[in-house]
Amino acid sequence: MQLQYKDDALTLIESALKEDLGTGDITTLSVISPDRTAHGIFKAKEDGVICGLDLISMVYQMLSPDVDIVFHVSDGDYIHRGDVIAEVSGRAQTMLSGERVALNLVQHLSGIATATHKAVSMVEGLPVKIVDTRKTTPGMRVLEKYAVRVGGGYNHRFGLADGILIKDNHIAAAGGITQAIQMAKKYAPHTLKVEVEVETMEQVNEALAAGADIIMLDNMSVYDMKASVDVIAGRALTEASGNMGERDLREVGETGVDFISIGALTHSVKALDISLKFTLN
Repeated sequence: MQLQYKDDALTLIESALKEDLGTGDITTLSVISPDRTAHGIFKAKEDGVICGLDLISMVYQMLSPDVDIVFHVSDGDYIHRGDVIAEVSGRAQTMLSGERVALNLVQHLSGIATATHKAVSMVEGLPVKIVDTRKTTPGMRVLEKYAVRVGGGYNHRFGLADGILIKDNHIAAAGGITQAIQMAKKYAPHTLKVEVEVETMEQVNEALAAGADIIMLDNMSVYDMKASVDVIAGRALTEASGNMGERDLREVGETGVDFISIGALTHSVKALDISLKFTLN
């Protein structure tokens, strides 16, 4: 995991361990003596892209420095059912108390990376980029967006301060597309692009005339997307959006859009099934 995300990860892990452990893991404390050691294996129970391995180390390091971990794969590797992901050894109490937090995080991020990999594979060979959205788990955005990149995708805005994206409610509040774009361009520095969400060809033409840098084609049919891309003709970047997790991404990519944004990569992804099995020494 890249260095700049470790502070975010440590904060998240500290909170997750506090939530899970509370005043102590009473089951483990009651049945496992503190001097018992164990050896465990993290194993894949289905195929997918692994992501978040550093989090396993960070979980156990936060609990105790006496746990050793050996990884057999790296973030971004495509793993198969039965593959050994990592081996862990040390105090049995520590291994058990950190098990669920470590698995929850790695399974979730690996699910995102796997879903992203699948989406990217569907548009292979086309000059379109798969991007995420801000529909992320509160407190986990940085890690979830990291997982998207591990899966081969790209990141949209990290937060509201990163770019101007004028959506339907902004348009309604501003009094129209033209007014919203004009106000945004007046407010923003010249280095910042202005993106606007549209739903009809009439709005596409208005956004172009007002000087939008990126036009988001929201919930359009493939036919309307292709027609919009043809009208825009490179004068602005184009982004397909709106339930893209349920659409034929190859068909969407073939319209010529520059980006396909998919909220489902992070907001409703299925975790990758991974287990930890261990034996006492």
